[in-house]
Amino acid sequence: MSPFTLALARRYALPVAFVAGIATAYAVSRSEPHLAASSAAPLNTAVAPATASYADAVDRAAPAVVMVSVEKRADTSTMGLPDNSFLQRFFGPDFGQQGPSQSPQLRRQRAPVEEGVGSGVIMTSDGTILTNNHVVEGAERVSVSLTDGREFTAKVVGTDPASDLAVVHVDATGLPTLQVADSDHVRVGDVVLAVGNPLGMGQTVTMGIISAKGRTTDAGDNSTYENFLQTDAPINRGNSGGALVTTTGELVGINSQILSPSGGSIGIGFAIPSNMAENVMSQLVATGHVRRGMLGVSAQGLTSDMAKSLGLSSIHGAIVAEVTPDSPASKAGLRQGDVILKVNGEAISDGNDLRNRISSMSPGSHVDLGIQRNGQQETLTATLSETSAVTTTETSSSTPKSAEQTFGMTLQAMTPDLARELRVPAGTTGLVVTDVDPSGAAARALIQAGDVIRQMDGQAVTSTSAFREAMSSHTGRPALVLIQRQDQTHFVALPRN
Repeated sequence: MSPFTLALARRYALPVAFVAGIATAYAVSRSEPHLAASSAAPLNTAVAPATASYADAVDRAAPAVVMVSVEKRADTSTMGLPDNSFLQRFFGPDFGQQGPSQSPQLRRQRAPVEEGVGSGVIMTSDGTILTNNHVVEGAERVSVSLTDGREFTAKVVGTDPASDLAVVHVDATGLPTLQVADSDHVRVGDVVLAVGNPLGMGQTVTMGIISAKGRTTDAGDNSTYENFLQTDAPINRGNSGGALVTTTGELVGINSQILSPSGGSIGIGFAIPSNMAENVMSQLVATGHVRRGMLGVSAQGLTSDMAKSLGLSSIHGAIVAEVTPDSPASKAGLRQGDVILKVNGEAISDGNDLRNRISSMSPGSHVDLGIQRNGQQETLTATLSETSAVTTTETSSSTPKSAEQTFGMTLQAMTPDLARELRVPAGTTGLVVTDVDPSGAAARALIQAGDVIRQMDGQAVTSTSAFREAMSSHTGRPALVLIQRQDQTHFVALPRN
């Protein structure tokens, strides 16, 4: 369960869970269930007029949505084995130990086989099919069944766990395909249809609307690339990899996840936008893997207090919390505290939007970044790379000082021992938050015990006196505070009153 899911469960005291692959692939095992399948939800470009029937759209979309069946060996490494210690006391220490008939090779041959069922979308008439990565991950055999009854053995062309997409191919010609819509033009409120194979019972169509756009469920851990379309079209186990289509039968998304306390649909489903899906598919077909552009920043969305502190008229944009040394961002002159407002002239909404825009570009691409710095707007140009981020290695130290309580928190200067205990990067300086009053200003700013306050309004803070001085200036607006939390940095807005 992701941190995001855990947070929801704790907040609402419900066993809430994200079911991967829209209810994860529906699994039937010869030993016990394991592989799950998720449901599908179509993407849409325009709101269709009210109609008494969507049969025409279904007629266009349904033949291109297939059932994907997989077989994989069950993982027996974590299966509980009997404790033979009691019997060994009577029959000797060798009782229950592996003998010639229980060699690893034979045990692998006897491993139970799991059968999973998901969905897929035919993208080309010669057999290229798009599905979810979690549907085919680890599969030893993949087969595809069409609505006309034909069945084909499929080959996995490539997988991309970061987007939960995969491409499989079957040897066939003249297959039905779906027209792909521009998912950027989908609007909240558009009617959509989800087509897939829930619970392995056969192709099923459900209806709903686009409930939201730009959703992410990874809790900011940067392990996945998400820009989900949220829909209330019912999605259940086995729909993973299926189609989300408009009322004219155009593909707008590939269903991937649901939010559910039980594993069944409660009207909160997520589909990968067709634009992202097409980009990933084209790279998987061409090279078998996906290359993504990298700027070299850690960025986050703005709150209203942050925007007020920075003198921005809106809360759109991404504030740079960290710049990786020697990265494209660093070489372009991007600085911590800059607010990125546009990428190649197009406005961005938040940090996740920025990350998805950059990752959709190829390494080596030139990108113009419209930023605001110190109240002034300018444009920087960066050349994207594909290198891994490097941890900042500043070297400095501070002398321990007594703790001081202020603005609803207790502050103490950083020491090497505290840095090790808090697992922050070596050389991190600032003030350590050792305690937070739940009713104080710090708690309202989402500051936590264990955070390190590194900067106030762009200025380094290494003493409580420097903190008080920073808080006493610019009293008409909140202070923009840079926080270090273990290996992550982000900004918060701390009220001065």
